[in-house]
Amino acid sequence: MGEITRLIEARQDHAGVDGAALFEAAYDELRKLARARLNGSAPMTLLDTTALVNESWLRLSGSKSLQVETRRKFFAYASGVMRSVIVDQLRERSAGKRGGGLKAITLDTDVGSALIAQDEAVQVHEALQALALVERRLAQVVEMRYFGGLTEAEIGEALGLTERTVRRDWEKARLLLASMLG
Repeated sequence: MGEITRLIEARQDHAGVDGAALFEAAYDELRKLARARLNGSAPMTLLDTTALVNESWLRLSGSKSLQVETRRKFFAYASGVMRSVIVDQLRERSAGKRGGGLKAITLDTDVGSALIAQDEAVQVHEALQALALVERRLAQVVEMRYFGGLTEAEIGEALGLTERTVRRDWEKARLLLASMLG
């Protein structure tokens, strides 16, 4: 049994899991997850893998204990926190009237496409929040699959669904998000 699973199973009572011990045990896997989340979006966020993991840890450590039942649910939760960190940083960079204090720059193709990608990331986040208000499970499937990197089987196990239901939810969520964005 892995250290992460042992920590979670040892604290199945209402006390929750020791966040510090869990973070230490999961650090390497959280770095892999962060690397996957930042793949292709690092230029627009200015975050690197270590910064994303550490900022996520600061948010995760806000509570003395975490209420997670399985290893997969912990990584789904951590993925959601990473998504939140990325979106918050994107919003912070684009906040404020007339550029939020950013220096005026001449737009070329590279800079323009980076700004469009940054705006798209915030729009996807907002669309996912709107989807969660209407269809919470669909939003969970998207978050676990896209942001958490979980397979259909892992999502099914975490949510108590069959793989076929997860596949249908994924397709439905993709269609709804595409219409919201587009």
